[in-house]
Amino acid sequence: MYSYLQTIQNRLTPGEVALLRAVYAPQTVAVPPSDASRSVCVTRDGEIRIYGVTGKKEPDDAGQLVYIASRDSGLSWKTVVVTDERVLGVAGCNPETGRYIDAYPSEYRRGWINPYGVGGTWAVLNDTGYDGVDNRWIKISDTVIHILKTPQYYPEIGRWLILGQSGDGAGITHPVVCTSDDDGETWAVHVIEKTAPRHEIKPPHGSARWQQDSCEPSVAALSDGSLLMHVRTSQDFHYEYRSADRGDTWTGPCPTVFHGTITMPILKKLSDGRILFFWCNTQPMPELDHKDDFPALNDGEVHGKWEDVFTNRDANHLAITDDDGNTWTGFRELYLNGLRNRADFRSVGGVDSRDKSVHQAEILELPYNKILVCFGQNVSARKVVLLDLDWLYETEREETFRFGLENVSTHMFVKSNLGNYRGFSGHCAYNRTNGALLVPSPDGDFREVLQICRTDDPRLAYQKQGMVWNFPAAARGTVTVSLRVLSSGVRICLCDHWYNACDETVGEEAPFVIDVTKTASNGWTEITFTFDTERGNCTVTENGKPMQVCPMRKPAPYGLCYLHIQTLADACDYEGALIRSMRMNTTI
Repeated sequence: MYSYLQTIQNRLTPGEVALLRAVYAPQTVAVPPSDASRSVCVTRDGEIRIYGVTGKKEPDDAGQLVYIASRDSGLSWKTVVVTDERVLGVAGCNPETGRYIDAYPSEYRRGWINPYGVGGTWAVLNDTGYDGVDNRWIKISDTVIHILKTPQYYPEIGRWLILGQSGDGAGITHPVVCTSDDDGETWAVHVIEKTAPRHEIKPPHGSARWQQDSCEPSVAALSDGSLLMHVRTSQDFHYEYRSADRGDTWTGPCPTVFHGTITMPILKKLSDGRILFFWCNTQPMPELDHKDDFPALNDGEVHGKWEDVFTNRDANHLAITDDDGNTWTGFRELYLNGLRNRADFRSVGGVDSRDKSVHQAEILELPYNKILVCFGQNVSARKVVLLDLDWLYETEREETFRFGLENVSTHMFVKSNLGNYRGFSGHCAYNRTNGALLVPSPDGDFREVLQICRTDDPRLAYQKQGMVWNFPAAARGTVTVSLRVLSSGVRICLCDHWYNACDETVGEEAPFVIDVTKTASNGWTEITFTFDTERGNCTVTENGKPMQVCPMRKPAPYGLCYLHIQTLADACDYEGALIRSMRMNTTI
């Protein structure tokens, strides 16, 4: 049986093995040539490729087909221009037969000539996994199935699956599962009729979200041979389907415990049976009432046929399970968008890609307990990172701002042109600016502390500054904040997902909330939360002395993983409060 993991490992020199083993926390190693979604493959000789296009002058230009290649397990990369359409495509491999299968149409094969003419959906078979081999085309469907995922062979069920989506005459999007039992020679197409519910307009929303029914499916095989599917929706959570007959029929959809709105979920089965989940564990800002927008949005943007603004795509996350999803570990931020504070957020990166987010991803397992994750949209935001899976099992974290604000989110939104691309810079996005800032500590010890205040700038869409910090998810643990109130106090929330720092609805939705309006002797105070989400309680102490007991207001099925702190100021306050450090420990 062919194993790309062993092939990649055999290629490594002793020095490369040492470098790869040293990778632990997420480490950026490359920028993919195009948006992540369907671009990663491994050739027969263990070369990792990430396909894409360059040289686009306008968003819809075809550009030049290229791929970046690594022959040392992702440590280093080079760019290769594709000139021969017989190149191995973005294909999955059947390890039992060695056959590779790609799917068409593909964004990165616009220059390819389909020998059977335009139209339909096709599987492209390659029996070697090398370039220069004639590819054999097999029709899957007479209709085009959209947003196809890379074909994947599932040894647990002895079957190939190609996932996609299709729309019906009523404008509803349905998941599509294409199956093959004869190594890609023939295919059956299964359209899942039931979809997740549409977003309803009710407080705190003033209009409808972009209506996404059940989109961008991702599937993992469980140990009993059943299949688990997660989909993108317009709800506050991803939804799931399950199949007990190898993908022919599906039950669901049902909401999962994973927060995520209009973002792509990815399930990835590992060789040892564990399953990884990539998603954006984030909450968007409430939808605005667009009747007074200038320039005015079109009817589709106002009523949810299209998007008006994305506010939840600046953080992505990983979790892992070793028991088929009964329990999950991690819920850790894989990456925070490096653009999240940019005043030119809408225009930076040009027309390479309209969106500028860290959602959308592909995952590749590597030797020595490492994984490669390719994610994001636009050249200025997307990345390829390596990390060790043990990083997901950490049980504590501390933040002292020693390395600046790289581990927290503090950005504010600038009132901007909303809606879809109109031929000018930007797409469904606000420009940004810094909110809470690092300032010299009043102790005169040359350290910097975070100042959270309120400036009431009319250019901002929201006025309250705050900060958001992620820690390893835990059902029981302690979170300690060292802070100093100078004027207005702060609201401290413990949450199970990311909220925008300026989101004022957090206090109504977080599991645990307290307000700190003063600190002892106006000096530094340590506020410690000792929480137990299974029992539904949290005790709060100040410098070790009892302060209050917080009731649990909302469920957190897999514990807590976020600290959200926001000013309580109702008017301009340039002093606010200072945050010196934060730390979290899991209690077993």
